[in-house]
Amino acid sequence: MRSISNRFFYAIVVLLNVFAAGSICAQQYRPIATWPDETNARIEEFLNTTLTVTGRKVAVFDCDGTVFGQAPYYLADEALYDYADKKYKNRKDKESRQKMAILDGNNVGKPYVEDRVHFLSGMTPEEIATLGYDCYMRSYKGKMYPEMKTLISNLKEYGFEVWILTASPEFLYQRFVASELGIPVTHVLGVKGVVKNGVMSDEIIMPIPQDDGKAQVIPTYIKAVPLIVGGNSRGDMDMLNESRGLKIVVNPDDVTVRGKEDGPMSGHTVKSYWEKEGALIVHCNDVRDKNVSFKTADFKIRTNLENPKK
Repeated sequence: MRSISNRFFYAIVVLLNVFAAGSICAQQYRPIATWPDETNARIEEFLNTTLTVTGRKVAVFDCDGTVFGQAPYYLADEALYDYADKKYKNRKDKESRQKMAILDGNNVGKPYVEDRVHFLSGMTPEEIATLGYDCYMRSYKGKMYPEMKTLISNLKEYGFEVWILTASPEFLYQRFVASELGIPVTHVLGVKGVVKNGVMSDEIIMPIPQDDGKAQVIPTYIKAVPLIVGGNSRGDMDMLNESRGLKIVVNPDDVTVRGKEDGPMSGHTVKSYWEKEGALIVHCNDVRDKNVSFKTADFKIRTNLENPKK
């Protein structure tokens, strides 16, 4: 009787081991067609090293320019300027004059990203989400990088949580980003405005996910050290350095040499700095759709550089 019990016990152990091995092998990397073989090999090799990781596996990506195109204008700008043109432009009432004064033509720095929230104050979260979603469907549909969508699908296959950080208002981006990438709405983190009595207020919750603030958002809200971080610009440097595994840089600038104010990036372009640091450099097609008319252009806002497919 004892020998039968032992044989039964060992058979169960073997079956459990086979099941566990099969579960590990079930994760299969799907190559990203337009990226080089060596790029795919590096990603697959890294993902396979995470198969035995216990606990949370987290990947964090910047939004504009990293997971979808930003040429010729940021979606947040287009959404707000289009709304301003329809609702406030050429009106003389106090609210209209105040709202138009917020959109002063400057679209860089933390004060600028705070002003986006100030502009949207007085609207409900649902109205803001609809504004962003409608702008995406009207002017940016198809600009989600297919390579990044495939990469994110691979990450989910390997058991990763995928988070998106944006310096744009959180409510403005959550619906369309979550829908396109197949991630929870709560995994899209942006500039947070306090909702009072059902509408957005002028009060902003810190940290702001801009420059060093992006790095601060990770422990504050995600509460995990990411294994993968992806970005595209100088503003993503601090966030990228939070990765304890793979750093992915999309369409990095290789023209502007950064100055002393950029810390360790001083004397480098974004591309040359991350090449030196061993990051994975990838390219996605980001060019202007000439069939789309952008209201942002009427307000003389500077354009973002195009990154045609190489």
